[in-house]
Amino acid sequence: MQYIMSLDQGTTSSRCILFDKSGNICSVVNKEFRQIFPKPGWVEHDAEEIWDTTYEVAHAAMAKLNVTAKEIAAIGITNQRETTVVWDRDTGEPIANAIVWQCRRTSDIIDKLVADGHADMIREKTGLIPDAYFSGSKIQWLLDNVPGARRRAAAGKLLFGTIDTWLIWKLTGGRVHVTDYTNASRTMLFNIHTLKWDEELLELLNIPASMLPKVRPSSFVYGKTDFEMFGGEIPISGAAGDQQCALFGQCCFEPGTMKNTYGTGCFLLMNTGTEPVMSRNGLVTTIAASAGDRVHYALEGSIFIAGAAIQWLRDELGVITSAKESQQFAEKVPDTAGGYVVPAFTGLGAPFWNQRARGCVVGITRGFSRAHLVRATLESLAYQTHDIARAMERDSGIPIAELKVDGGASANNFLMQFQADLIGSDVYRPRCIETTALGAAYLAGLAVGYWESLEDVKNNWAVDRVFTPEMEEGRRKELLRGWDKAVKCALLWGQD
Repeated sequence: MQYIMSLDQGTTSSRCILFDKSGNICSVVNKEFRQIFPKPGWVEHDAEEIWDTTYEVAHAAMAKLNVTAKEIAAIGITNQRETTVVWDRDTGEPIANAIVWQCRRTSDIIDKLVADGHADMIREKTGLIPDAYFSGSKIQWLLDNVPGARRRAAAGKLLFGTIDTWLIWKLTGGRVHVTDYTNASRTMLFNIHTLKWDEELLELLNIPASMLPKVRPSSFVYGKTDFEMFGGEIPISGAAGDQQCALFGQCCFEPGTMKNTYGTGCFLLMNTGTEPVMSRNGLVTTIAASAGDRVHYALEGSIFIAGAAIQWLRDELGVITSAKESQQFAEKVPDTAGGYVVPAFTGLGAPFWNQRARGCVVGITRGFSRAHLVRATLESLAYQTHDIARAMERDSGIPIAELKVDGGASANNFLMQFQADLIGSDVYRPRCIETTALGAAYLAGLAVGYWESLEDVKNNWAVDRVFTPEMEEGRRKELLRGWDKAVKCALLWGQD
């Protein structure tokens, strides 16, 4: 029996899942790695630790089934997007820690780009709103702040990659320097219309083109693993950013289909077909993963802090001991006693795009308890999703009939019911909520003929549960009014 290996390299952990032809999880191993916070608003990862944990979970997942390289048909990679690694072309050593997508250290670079009048040009070419979230300003910061980096880059000695590029480079023993369209579209350096790195943007951020990887489709044989890695060569034939992989894994292949992933952040994507739809309501236009010859596009709303807010309750505040406990606490109380949590720990993403907003807890009274805090934090995920869903309706002109959900927090029944109540639409949770990893597996498998067509993939999708709206309209409007006031408090904090 052959399997597809999916390497799901996320913001807080590295995971390997082996899938069979029916899309079933046959083996899974997960390992967390360090989160590094050198200064307030700064977030880093050790790229070598990311590689070590990825390599470790891959071997462990194979060992669980006692399989060899011969029984792995292909490898698909999905990754935390925008996180930036720069390394030496000859030694393979990173010049510094990776700058994580959540990091806000480059806000001043972005502010200057906007002040100098480049925002519209960037938006037109990349589909993105200028923000420290994306990779371009992170590369510039590393070149300007790591001693000798700019000189080495100019001499062609340094390479840049998002995490997919870094892992493919390592898996192939340094032979392949490549990324896919979806990850390239998140750098703020890639023209989503011409499908090429943009010379004007590279010049604007002072980044040498020699650093950049080749760009290929998401379903494509990039190369093979170095023989020593797994005792045999395995094709690496799928790669896409985590959110585009989840859209693909949810079988959102037609225009208007959409999903929301509840991970470290929350990401709502809608397939818009082969033509890009430029947002007028605070969303970004991005490239969607596709297995055919034609590139597909998507509208996306990015929420920076979602599951990370639950981790905050657990790790920093100590009010829960596990993420699963959040549902139990939320169900102990009938509401939040008028309190709201706005988890703008690293600013607010879509549809506000305010880099300097900060988190707040508002509306609390003496009776506000630990259970109320947990419930308000959980509810914040649904409120943020609601804001993006409404923006998406306005941009696309397509009413939201249903929302497919995935990611760790989608297992929380309280949250999913509250989400259905807020958006006023059915919420569909599939049996396999690991759709990010599944999407990477599908992309890899389609490239090598493990699955023959998208119809084969669609046949694997199955519903676990449908959540139907139950809340009265008056109550829903009341709650949303309170949320709007809470967001204004977070935005106000960011003002000078």
